[in-house]
Amino acid sequence: MEIILASASPRRRELFKYIASDFKAVSLDIDETIPADISPGKASEYLALLKARAAAEKFPDDLIIGCDTTVICDGNILGKPHDKQQCIECISMLSGKTHKVITGCAIIKGTKEVSFSESTDVTFRELSDKEINDYADTDEPYDKAGGYGIQGQGAELIRSINGDFFNVVGLPVARLFNEMKNFYYKGEL
Repeated sequence: MEIILASASPRRRELFKYIASDFKAVSLDIDETIPADISPGKASEYLALLKARAAAEKFPDDLIIGCDTTVICDGNILGKPHDKQQCIECISMLSGKTHKVITGCAIIKGTKEVSFSESTDVTFRELSDKEINDYADTDEPYDKAGGYGIQGQGAELIRSINGDFFNVVGLPVARLFNEMKNFYYKGEL
């Protein structure tokens, strides 16, 4: 049995090494449209389950871990900006406010599955237009939910966090480790 991490995120792959040194990371092409009846707070867990189930079809004998991270501000999910204008809009919306970063995780082995979400509150400083534009001019924001990376230059934008730092990067390491351990000890494996 292998451990399969169903994620394209390089940061998530790095963090998962804290949990397991021997795993295979796979990227899956799935429709990530969130149905209207899924609340923003449950979207990441929904997507994590989709990714894990898709991976479980390809690797039915392995332990599958699916993850997805969403950034929610004022009740809206902020995706990955596609261009500078979208990045400026995201960062402007976050400026001076507290938002939620929610990572959903799913664990699947055979017919057994469990999922959960971890939430962290992140508060941005009040940012000037120049600070927002300068950050949008970097390469950092464009592959990250909400348009910023807390583990990079985006750290300069943040006043405080309340919760798991690693969750904001993209993987709630301690919680996932414990959930995997519980999954194992409950005889799911």
